[in-house]
Amino acid sequence: MAEILTSIFFIFAVIDPIGTIPVYLEATKEFDAHHKKKVAIRASIIAFFILLFFIVIGQLILEGMAVSLDAFQISGGVILFLFALTMIFGDGKPEQEKNKITDYKHVTIFPIAIPSIASPGAIMAVVLLTDNHIYTIQQQTITTALVLFVIGLTCLILLTAGHLQKRIGSYGITVISKIMGLILASYAVQSILSGISSYFANV
Repeated sequence: MAEILTSIFFIFAVIDPIGTIPVYLEATKEFDAHHKKKVAIRASIIAFFILLFFIVIGQLILEGMAVSLDAFQISGGVILFLFALTMIFGDGKPEQEKNKITDYKHVTIFPIAIPSIASPGAIMAVVLLTDNHIYTIQQQTITTALVLFVIGLTCLILLTAGHLQKRIGSYGITVISKIMGLILASYAVQSILSGISSYFANV
C-alpha cells in the first residue's frame, strides 16, 4: 500500500496538475463554461493515451536502439533532473506554457494535453516506472492504473480550476509547482545513482 501511495505521489508530482491550472485557464479564457469542461475532459483523455503509448512502446523503441538498462536509468534520471530544475529555478511551468499559446481555437492538444499534462518529464517517468527488466506485467498494469487515476484527478482539478486559483492564488500555485519539482529532482538523482551503481557492479 505504501508503495502505491508513493507511486501516486510521484506521478502527481511529475504531471503537476496544480501547475497546469494557469495554463488551462489562459488557454480557455475565451470559452464558455460548457466548452471549458469539454476541453478539460478531452485534454485529459488525450494526455492519458499519449502516456499509455509510451508505457507500451517507449521501452521497445529504446531496446531496438540497443540501449542498456543502466544507460536508460542514468539518461532518464538526467532528463528528469533537468526538467525538475526548470520547475524549481525557471519561470515555472505555468508561465512557460502560457507563453506558447498562439491559437486559442486549438488548445486541447497543445498546450494543455501536451506538454502541460503529458510533459516530457511525465513521459520519461512512466517509461522508467514500467521498465520490463525491473517490473512484472502485474506491477506495470498497476502503474498504468495509477497513471489513469492521477489523470482523472487532474481532470477534476481542471474542472474546478477557476475556484482553486481563487483559493490558492497564483503565488500558491507557483510554490506548489516548485515543491513538485524538488520531489521530482530527488527521484531523478536516485535513478542516476541506481544506474551508476548497477553499471559498476556489472563491470
